[in-house]
Amino acid sequence: MNLSGKKVLVTGSDGFIGSHLVEALLEEGCNLKAFVYYNSFNSCGWIDTFPKTKLKHIQIFAGDVRDPNGVRQAIKGVDIVFHLAALIGIPFSYHSPDSYVDTNVKGTLNVLQASRDFSVERVIVTSTSEVYGTAQYVPIDEKHPLQGQSPYSASKIAADKIAESFYRSFGTPVIIARPFNTYGPRQSARAVIPTIITQLLSKKNEVHLGSLHPRRDLNYVSDICDGFVALAKCDNAIGKEINIGCGEEISIGDLAQLIISLINPEAKIVSENSRKRPEKSEVERLLCNNNLIKQITCWKPKVTIKKGLVKTIEWVKNVDNLKAYKTDIYNV
Repeated sequence: MNLSGKKVLVTGSDGFIGSHLVEALLEEGCNLKAFVYYNSFNSCGWIDTFPKTKLKHIQIFAGDVRDPNGVRQAIKGVDIVFHLAALIGIPFSYHSPDSYVDTNVKGTLNVLQASRDFSVERVIVTSTSEVYGTAQYVPIDEKHPLQGQSPYSASKIAADKIAESFYRSFGTPVIIARPFNTYGPRQSARAVIPTIITQLLSKKNEVHLGSLHPRRDLNYVSDICDGFVALAKCDNAIGKEINIGCGEEISIGDLAQLIISLINPEAKIVSENSRKRPEKSEVERLLCNNNLIKQITCWKPKVTIKKGLVKTIEWVKNVDNLKAYKTDIYNV
């Protein structure tokens, strides 16, 4: 599929990956509608930071994916839907699981129902590597068992299965894109990399973290967005769950040491019990098998971990960006 000229809706456009995906789709020549979360501040999230030269090519739709009527209004007339809107914080899901079911499960159902009714040409549903839980074997391919180790991951498993059911039951042209851990500019302090960077840039000689031994497959946001675009173009991706990841892993402790070496080599790491997840909920290891996406598309990762971290650090260093982070608290 050629994306140029297509009418494209991106839910979660105001967020981290969503805002970067909007920019990538503009480069593809898409006619963009950005679905942002309605709020009393009239904020469009990261979309508000775009230059006017980009904003003039984006139609803003403020709504809530939990509301089926608003979702239908947003999807009517579009060709392609990228569904990224979700609640993603794992610690927050421990005490507010209802909101994750409402947003991640019911919100996805609303998107699928409207996409089916309006005969959308392609629906790319965003999954997460968290649906696999702790790796039972590595690298993790798409046949790996699913395990809900947090209310967040359980809600995403449910959303994935509803999406699969719409493909199998109704022929809805669904693609389930499953990115592994993503980082880069605009990411919130709920994620580990901005947590480390902002603590160090705040002139602290200690970096406070939770568990240091878990291992993750970390991917710069532009690589993940390239993966979304490649899958949307690929007819052979329809009806499939497809991993997007670099196939390399690093422990949280080694990651922290790498970032420390780039910012303040004198800093020390402090592991705090209050930041650790419950033992059976902690995902110990995620390492992507990316053979499928490489087989059916031309996608491959381009940004090394060190290069990506340098780019992210430079973005966070900007005074306006750094002041948006609260480095003296544990962000959940």
